[in-house]
Amino acid sequence: MDTTSVPASVLMATTNEVLLDDLLRLAAAASITPLVEHDLHGLRRSWQSCPLVVVGRDLAELLAHKQADHRPGVVVVGSALDGDELYRCAFEIGADAVFRLPAEEPGLAGKLADTLDGGVRTALTLAFVGGCGGAGATTLASAVAVFGNRRGFRTMLIDGDPLGGGIELALGIERDDGDRWPKLLNASGRISAAALRSALPTVDGLAVLSWDQSDVAVLSPETMSSVLGAAQRSSDLVVVDLPRRADPAVEEGFIRAAATLLVVPRDVRSVAAAKRLVGPLRAVAGDLRVVTRESRVSGLAATDVASHLSLPLATNVGWERDLPDAMDQGRFEPRPRGPLARAASTLLDVFGLLEAVAA
Repeated sequence: MDTTSVPASVLMATTNEVLLDDLLRLAAAASITPLVEHDLHGLRRSWQSCPLVVVGRDLAELLAHKQADHRPGVVVVGSALDGDELYRCAFEIGADAVFRLPAEEPGLAGKLADTLDGGVRTALTLAFVGGCGGAGATTLASAVAVFGNRRGFRTMLIDGDPLGGGIELALGIERDDGDRWPKLLNASGRISAAALRSALPTVDGLAVLSWDQSDVAVLSPETMSSVLGAAQRSSDLVVVDLPRRADPAVEEGFIRAAATLLVVPRDVRSVAAAKRLVGPLRAVAGDLRVVTRESRVSGLAATDVASHLSLPLATNVGWERDLPDAMDQGRFEPRPRGPLARAASTLLDVFGLLEAVAA
Protein backbone atom coordinates (compact mmCIF):
# COMPACT_ATOMS: atom_id res chain seq x y z
CA MET A 1 0.00 0.00 0.00
CA ASP A 2 1.33 3.44 -0.93
CA THR A 3 1.48 5.63 2.18
CA THR A 4 3.18 8.56 0.53
CA SER A 5 1.53 11.80 1.66
CA VAL A 6 0.46 14.57 -0.68
CA PRO A 7 3.16 17.30 -0.76
CA ALA A 8 2.21 20.52 1.00
CA SER A 9 1.54 23.49 -1.28
CA VAL A 10 2.32 26.14 1.35
CA LEU A 11 5.21 26.52 3.78
CA MET A 12 4.45 28.63 6.87
CA ALA A 13 7.38 29.65 9.08
CA THR A 14 7.40 31.73 12.26
CA THR A 15 8.45 31.51 15.90
CA ASN A 16 5.44 33.63 16.89
CA GLU A 17 2.72 31.28 18.14
CA VAL A 18 0.00 33.95 17.97
CA LEU A 19 0.88 34.72 14.33
CA LEU A 20 1.04 31.01 13.54
CA ASP A 21 -2.47 30.50 14.93
CA ASP A 22 -3.74 33.22 12.58
CA LEU A 23 -1.93 31.69 9.61
CA LEU A 24 -3.26 28.21 10.35
CA ARG A 25 -6.79 29.59 10.62
CA LEU A 26 -6.50 31.17 7.16
CA ALA A 27 -5.01 27.95 5.77
CA ALA A 28 -7.89 25.89 7.17
CA ALA A 29 -10.40 28.28 5.61
CA ALA A 30 -8.70 27.69 2.25
CA SER A 31 -8.68 23.88 2.78
CA ILE A 32 -4.87 23.89 2.90
CA THR A 33 -2.70 21.74 5.17
CA PRO A 34 0.60 23.63 5.27
CA LEU A 35 4.11 22.51 6.07
CA VAL A 36 5.01 24.38 9.28
CA GLU A 37 8.53 25.31 10.39
CA HIS A 38 9.21 26.91 13.76
CA ASP A 39 12.81 28.07 13.39
CA LEU A 40 15.34 29.41 10.90
CA HIS A 41 16.96 26.02 10.36
CA GLY A 42 13.65 24.46 9.35
CA LEU A 43 12.79 27.40 7.11
CA ARG A 44 16.10 27.16 5.24
CA ARG A 45 15.76 23.37 4.94
CA SER A 46 12.27 23.66 3.39
CA TRP A 47 12.88 26.91 1.48
CA GLN A 48 12.43 25.33 -1.97
CA SER A 49 9.87 22.67 -1.09
CA CYS A 50 6.54 24.50 -1.65
CA PRO A 51 5.08 26.80 -4.32
CA LEU A 52 4.23 29.42 -1.66
CA VAL A 53 6.28 30.42 1.38
CA VAL A 54 4.66 32.51 4.11
CA VAL A 55 7.29 33.91 6.50
CA GLY A 56 6.68 35.82 9.70
CA ARG A 57 8.67 39.00 10.20
CA ASP A 58 10.67 37.35 12.98
CA LEU A 59 12.19 34.71 10.70
CA ALA A 60 12.32 37.00 7.67
CA GLU A 61 14.75 39.27 9.51
CA LEU A 62 16.98 36.33 10.45
CA LEU A 63 16.78 34.91 6.95
CA ALA A 64 17.87 38.23 5.44
CA HIS A 65 21.17 37.98 7.33
CA LYS A 66 21.79 34.53 5.85
CA GLN A 67 21.49 35.85 2.24
CA ALA A 68 18.98 33.19 1.18
CA ASP A 69 18.60 32.41 -2.52
CA HIS A 70 15.79 34.49 -3.96
CA ARG A 71 12.84 32.51 -5.28
CA PRO A 72 9.31 33.37 -6.45
CA GLY A 73 6.26 32.80 -4.30
CA VAL A 74 7.45 34.30 -1.00
CA VAL A 75 5.34 36.60 1.19
CA VAL A 76 6.20 38.22 4.51
CA VAL A 77 3.57 38.61 7.21
CA GLY A 78 3.61 41.04 10.09
CA SER A 79 1.26 43.05 12.25
CA ALA A 80 -0.15 46.55 12.16
CA LEU A 81 2.50 47.52 14.72
CA ASP A 82 5.41 46.64 12.44
CA GLY A 83 7.11 49.64 10.85
CA ASP A 84 9.25 50.04 7.77
CA GLU A 85 11.53 47.22 8.90
CA LEU A 86 8.85 44.82 7.68
CA TYR A 87 9.30 46.05 4.11
CA ARG A 88 13.09 46.19 4.39
CA CYS A 89 13.47 42.54 5.34
CA ALA A 90 10.87 41.55 2.72
CA PHE A 91 12.96 43.33 0.09
CA GLU A 92 16.16 41.66 1.26
CA ILE A 93 14.76 38.14 0.94
CA GLY A 94 13.07 38.91 -2.40
CA ALA A 95 9.48 38.60 -1.21
CA ASP A 96 6.65 39.17 -3.69
CA ALA A 97 4.28 40.77 -1.19
CA VAL A 98 3.84 41.96 2.39
CA PHE A 99 0.68 41.50 4.45
CA ARG A 100 -0.11 43.19 7.77
CA LEU A 101 -2.58 41.21 9.85
CA PRO A 102 -5.43 41.45 10.62
CA ALA A 103 -6.18 44.32 8.21
CA GLU A 104 -4.81 42.57 5.13
CA GLU A 105 -6.08 39.06 5.84
CA PRO A 106 -8.28 39.03 2.69
CA GLY A 107 -5.23 39.60 0.48
CA LEU A 108 -3.31 36.77 2.12
CA ALA A 109 -6.38 34.51 1.91
CA GLY A 110 -6.52 35.21 -1.83
CA LYS A 111 -2.84 34.28 -2.16
CA LEU A 112 -3.49 30.99 -0.40
CA ALA A 113 -6.50 30.26 -2.62
CA ASP A 114 -4.46 30.94 -5.76
CA THR A 115 -1.91 28.36 -4.62
CA LEU A 116 -4.59 25.73 -3.97
CA ASP A 117 -6.11 26.45 -7.38
CA GLY A 118 -2.78 25.87 -9.09
CA GLY A 119 -2.30 29.49 -10.08
CA VAL A 120 -4.58 32.05 -11.61
CA ARG A 121 -6.26 31.05 -14.85
CA THR A 122 -7.72 33.45 -17.36
CA ALA A 123 -10.81 31.61 -18.52
CA LEU A 124 -12.67 32.70 -21.62
CA THR A 125 -16.13 33.57 -20.30
CA LEU A 126 -19.09 33.68 -22.71
CA ALA A 127 -22.55 34.86 -21.68
CA PHE A 128 -25.65 33.79 -23.61
CA VAL A 129 -29.02 35.52 -23.46
CA GLY A 130 -32.18 35.04 -25.51
CA GLY A 131 -33.53 37.98 -27.47
CA CYS A 132 -37.04 36.69 -26.74
CA GLY A 133 -38.71 33.77 -25.02
CA GLY A 134 -37.77 30.43 -26.54
CA ALA A 135 -34.87 31.87 -28.52
CA GLY A 136 -32.67 28.84 -27.87
CA ALA A 137 -29.97 30.56 -25.82
CA THR A 138 -29.86 27.76 -23.23
CA THR A 139 -29.51 25.13 -25.94
CA LEU A 140 -26.70 27.00 -27.66
CA ALA A 141 -24.91 27.73 -24.38
CA SER A 142 -25.06 24.04 -23.49
CA ALA A 143 -23.74 23.08 -26.92
CA VAL A 144 -20.81 25.49 -26.69
CA ALA A 145 -19.92 24.10 -23.25
CA VAL A 146 -20.26 20.48 -24.38
CA PHE A 147 -18.15 20.91 -27.51
CA GLY A 148 -15.59 23.06 -25.67
CA ASN A 149 -15.26 20.24 -23.14
CA ARG A 150 -14.87 17.72 -25.96
CA ARG A 151 -12.05 19.81 -27.41
CA GLY A 152 -10.16 19.21 -24.21
CA PHE A 153 -10.78 22.49 -22.40
CA ARG A 154 -11.57 22.59 -18.71
CA THR A 155 -15.12 23.89 -18.95
CA MET A 156 -17.87 24.98 -16.57
CA LEU A 157 -21.49 25.62 -17.59
CA ILE A 158 -23.44 27.96 -15.30
CA ASP A 159 -27.20 28.45 -15.32
CA GLY A 160 -27.75 32.03 -14.20
CA ASP A 161 -31.53 31.99 -14.66
CA PRO A 162 -33.47 30.61 -11.67
CA LEU A 163 -36.76 31.00 -13.54
CA GLY A 164 -35.63 29.26 -16.71
CA GLY A 165 -36.32 25.71 -17.79
CA GLY A 166 -33.18 24.41 -16.12
CA ILE A 167 -29.93 23.35 -17.77
CA GLU A 168 -29.74 20.25 -15.59
CA LEU A 169 -33.07 19.02 -16.99
CA ALA A 170 -31.82 19.53 -20.54
CA LEU A 171 -28.64 17.60 -19.74
CA GLY A 172 -30.45 14.88 -17.82
CA ILE A 173 -28.52 15.34 -14.55
CA GLU A 174 -31.33 16.51 -12.25
CA ARG A 175 -30.93 13.39 -10.09
CA ASP A 176 -27.12 13.44 -10.03
CA ASP A 177 -25.28 14.20 -6.82
CA GLY A 178 -23.65 17.59 -6.41
CA ASP A 179 -24.30 21.14 -5.28
CA ARG A 180 -26.76 23.53 -6.91
CA TRP A 181 -27.13 27.29 -6.56
CA PRO A 182 -29.18 27.17 -3.32
CA LYS A 183 -26.15 25.66 -1.50
CA LEU A 184 -24.10 28.72 -2.56
CA LEU A 185 -26.50 31.53 -1.73
CA ASN A 186 -24.45 32.73 1.22
CA ALA A 187 -21.19 32.66 -0.69
CA SER A 188 -19.20 35.87 -0.82
CA GLY A 189 -15.59 36.90 -0.90
CA ARG A 190 -13.05 34.39 -2.15
CA ILE A 191 -14.39 30.89 -2.96
CA SER A 192 -11.95 28.04 -3.50
CA ALA A 193 -12.04 27.24 -7.19
CA ALA A 194 -11.01 23.64 -6.58
CA ALA A 195 -13.70 23.17 -3.94
CA LEU A 196 -16.39 24.63 -6.21
CA ARG A 197 -15.51 22.40 -9.14
CA SER A 198 -15.30 19.26 -7.03
CA ALA A 199 -18.74 19.96 -5.51
CA LEU A 200 -20.63 20.22 -8.81
CA PRO A 201 -22.26 17.45 -10.87
CA THR A 202 -20.49 16.68 -14.12
CA VAL A 203 -21.33 15.39 -17.57
CA ASP A 204 -18.33 13.61 -19.11
CA GLY A 205 -16.05 15.99 -17.20
CA LEU A 206 -18.11 19.12 -17.87
CA ALA A 207 -18.88 20.82 -14.52
CA VAL A 208 -22.44 22.17 -14.33
CA LEU A 209 -23.87 24.68 -11.85
CA SER A 210 -27.65 24.78 -12.10
CA TRP A 211 -30.81 25.18 -10.04
CA ASP A 212 -32.76 22.56 -8.18
CA GLN A 213 -36.55 22.44 -7.95
CA SER A 214 -36.76 24.59 -4.80
CA ASP A 215 -38.45 27.99 -4.63
CA VAL A 216 -35.16 29.91 -4.42
CA ALA A 217 -35.13 32.45 -7.25
CA VAL A 218 -32.82 35.29 -6.20
CA LEU A 219 -29.04 35.68 -6.34
CA SER A 220 -27.05 38.48 -4.81
CA PRO A 221 -24.42 40.19 -6.97
CA GLU A 222 -21.81 39.24 -4.34
CA THR A 223 -22.65 35.56 -4.73
CA MET A 224 -22.60 35.76 -8.54
CA SER A 225 -19.26 37.58 -8.46
CA SER A 226 -17.67 35.10 -6.05
CA VAL A 227 -18.89 32.03 -7.92
CA LEU A 228 -17.88 33.37 -11.34
CA GLY A 229 -14.47 34.30 -9.97
CA ALA A 230 -13.92 30.77 -8.70
CA ALA A 231 -15.18 29.30 -11.98
CA GLN A 232 -12.80 31.49 -13.98
CA ARG A 233 -9.83 30.52 -11.81
CA SER A 234 -10.43 26.79 -12.34
CA SER A 235 -11.43 26.74 -16.01
CA ASP A 236 -10.32 27.44 -19.55
CA LEU A 237 -13.89 28.13 -20.66
CA VAL A 238 -16.86 29.36 -18.62
CA VAL A 239 -20.29 29.46 -20.29
CA VAL A 240 -23.06 31.39 -18.53
CA ASP A 241 -26.73 31.24 -19.51
CA LEU A 242 -28.38 34.48 -18.32
CA PRO A 243 -31.97 35.75 -18.27
CA ARG A 244 -33.29 38.79 -20.14
CA ARG A 245 -34.43 40.55 -16.97
CA ALA A 246 -32.03 43.05 -15.44
CA ASP A 247 -30.95 42.78 -11.81
CA PRO A 248 -27.58 43.36 -10.12
CA ALA A 249 -26.59 39.67 -10.11
CA VAL A 250 -27.40 39.25 -13.82
CA GLU A 251 -25.50 42.44 -14.62
CA GLU A 252 -22.49 41.02 -12.77
CA GLY A 253 -22.58 38.04 -15.14
CA PHE A 254 -22.57 40.27 -18.22
CA ILE A 255 -19.80 42.46 -16.82
CA ARG A 256 -17.54 39.50 -16.11
CA ALA A 257 -18.04 37.93 -19.55
CA ALA A 258 -15.49 38.49 -22.29
CA ALA A 259 -18.38 38.49 -24.79
CA THR A 260 -22.17 38.34 -24.69
CA LEU A 261 -24.07 36.45 -27.39
CA LEU A 262 -27.66 37.60 -27.97
CA VAL A 263 -29.56 34.70 -29.57
CA VAL A 264 -32.34 35.88 -31.88
CA PRO A 265 -34.70 33.84 -34.10
CA ARG A 266 -34.88 35.18 -37.65
CA ASP A 267 -38.46 36.48 -37.62
CA VAL A 268 -39.93 39.95 -37.28
CA ARG A 269 -41.48 39.60 -33.80
CA SER A 270 -38.31 38.10 -32.31
CA VAL A 271 -36.13 40.81 -33.79
CA ALA A 272 -38.48 43.49 -32.47
CA ALA A 273 -38.29 42.01 -28.97
CA ALA A 274 -34.50 41.72 -29.15
CA LYS A 275 -34.20 45.34 -30.26
CA ARG A 276 -35.46 46.46 -26.86
CA LEU A 277 -32.67 44.54 -25.12
CA VAL A 278 -29.76 45.93 -27.10
CA GLY A 279 -29.54 49.25 -25.28
CA PRO A 280 -29.56 47.82 -21.73
CA LEU A 281 -27.11 45.09 -22.75
CA ARG A 282 -24.68 47.58 -24.26
CA ALA A 283 -24.54 49.31 -20.87
CA VAL A 284 -23.15 46.21 -19.13
CA ALA A 285 -21.68 43.95 -21.85
CA GLY A 286 -18.29 44.88 -23.24
CA ASP A 287 -18.47 42.81 -26.43
CA LEU A 288 -22.05 42.27 -27.58
CA ARG A 289 -22.76 40.16 -30.68
CA VAL A 290 -25.81 38.52 -32.18
CA VAL A 291 -26.32 34.85 -33.01
CA THR A 292 -29.24 34.37 -35.36
CA ARG A 293 -31.31 31.23 -35.30
CA GLU A 294 -33.40 29.71 -38.04
CA SER A 295 -37.07 30.36 -37.35
CA ARG A 296 -40.15 28.35 -38.27
CA VAL A 297 -42.15 31.53 -38.80
CA SER A 298 -40.28 33.36 -41.53
CA GLY A 299 -36.85 33.55 -43.05
CA LEU A 300 -35.23 36.93 -42.48
CA ALA A 301 -31.61 36.91 -43.57
CA ALA A 302 -29.07 36.64 -40.77
CA THR A 303 -27.25 39.72 -42.04
CA ASP A 304 -30.50 41.71 -42.05
CA VAL A 305 -31.16 40.77 -38.41
CA ALA A 306 -27.65 41.87 -37.41
CA SER A 307 -28.02 45.10 -39.36
CA HIS A 308 -31.37 45.93 -37.76
CA LEU A 309 -29.93 45.33 -34.28
CA SER A 310 -26.70 47.19 -35.16
CA LEU A 311 -24.66 44.28 -33.82
CA PRO A 312 -21.87 42.19 -35.33
CA LEU A 313 -23.04 38.75 -36.48
CA ALA A 314 -21.22 35.98 -34.59
CA THR A 315 -22.84 33.03 -36.40
CA ASN A 316 -26.16 31.53 -37.47
CA VAL A 317 -27.77 28.40 -36.00
CA GLY A 318 -29.82 26.08 -38.15
CA TRP A 319 -32.81 24.11 -36.89
CA GLU A 320 -32.02 20.69 -35.40
CA ARG A 321 -35.29 18.86 -35.73
CA ASP A 322 -34.80 15.92 -33.35
CA LEU A 323 -33.02 17.74 -30.52
CA PRO A 324 -36.04 19.22 -28.64
CA ASP A 325 -37.64 15.81 -28.19
CA ALA A 326 -34.33 14.34 -27.03
CA MET A 327 -33.88 17.15 -24.49
CA ASP A 328 -37.37 16.54 -23.14
CA GLN A 329 -36.18 13.02 -22.38
CA GLY A 330 -33.02 14.28 -20.66
CA ARG A 331 -30.69 13.53 -23.58
CA PHE A 332 -28.63 16.41 -24.90
CA GLU A 333 -27.21 14.85 -28.06
CA PRO A 334 -26.57 17.37 -30.85
CA ARG A 335 -25.49 15.63 -34.02
CA PRO A 336 -21.67 15.84 -34.33
CA ARG A 337 -22.00 17.48 -37.75
CA GLY A 338 -25.43 19.00 -37.28
CA PRO A 339 -26.32 22.69 -37.31
CA LEU A 340 -25.95 23.16 -33.54
CA ALA A 341 -22.52 21.52 -33.51
CA ARG A 342 -21.40 23.70 -36.43
CA ALA A 343 -22.59 26.87 -34.71
CA ALA A 344 -20.92 25.93 -31.41
CA SER A 345 -17.68 25.07 -33.19
CA THR A 346 -17.77 28.36 -35.08
CA LEU A 347 -18.09 30.30 -31.83
CA LEU A 348 -15.25 28.36 -30.23
CA ASP A 349 -13.10 29.11 -33.27
CA VAL A 350 -14.08 32.79 -33.27
CA PHE A 351 -12.91 33.15 -29.69
CA GLY A 352 -9.72 31.22 -30.22
CA LEU A 353 -10.52 27.92 -28.51
CA LEU A 354 -8.91 25.46 -30.88
CA GLU A 355 -8.24 21.87 -29.90
CA ALA A 356 -6.39 21.68 -26.58
CA VAL A 357 -2.91 20.20 -26.78
CA ALA A 358 -1.94 17.95 -23.90
CA ALA A 359 1.16 19.12 -22.05
